[in-house]
Amino acid sequence: MSGEITKNRKTVLDKFKQVTTFVFDVDGVLTNGNLFLLGNGLMARQMNIRDGYALQLAVKRGYRVLVISGGDSPEVKERLSKLGIADVWMKAEDKAAILRNYMEQNGLTNEVVLYMGDDIPDHPVMLLAGLPCCPADAVQEIKEVSVYMSHIKGGGGCARDVIEKVMKLRGDWGEDTSVRAQ
Repeated sequence: MSGEITKNRKTVLDKFKQVTTFVFDVDGVLTNGNLFLLGNGLMARQMNIRDGYALQLAVKRGYRVLVISGGDSPEVKERLSKLGIADVWMKAEDKAAILRNYMEQNGLTNEVVLYMGDDIPDHPVMLLAGLPCCPADAVQEIKEVSVYMSHIKGGGGCARDVIEKVMKLRGDWGEDTSVRAQ
């Protein structure tokens, strides 16, 4: 298993096997955290096509996929919608409250939730997840609370890394000709 497992390997593999719900931050996880400042006042982000494939496949295979971001980008929300992700919160001021509420409404326990974040605003919400994860370039405080640190940086396919691990361990990974890279 690539990436850095920061706890006991067997225990971590067991945690991956339990996941049915993926929760991701946007900037620094689904993007590399860079903003391109365009002349018309727009700010552009770059997302990874392999993350997109894995996100679509997870949705199609019945996994819950949520995105909770402190940022606000209609373009990001539109892309996520095209990938089949309906549960997207932008301009989130209290990510932990959003996830806690979602878990209560859907009867989810911490053990089935994987959260991937990269920076200080993700810290409280990561403590709710049974499997807190981070990209390779996360800040130190997030690395310290992560059970798994991907070998891949934010925006470079780190979401694909954790989705693929879960789905392979659960026997759900494989070709699906109806899923196209977007």
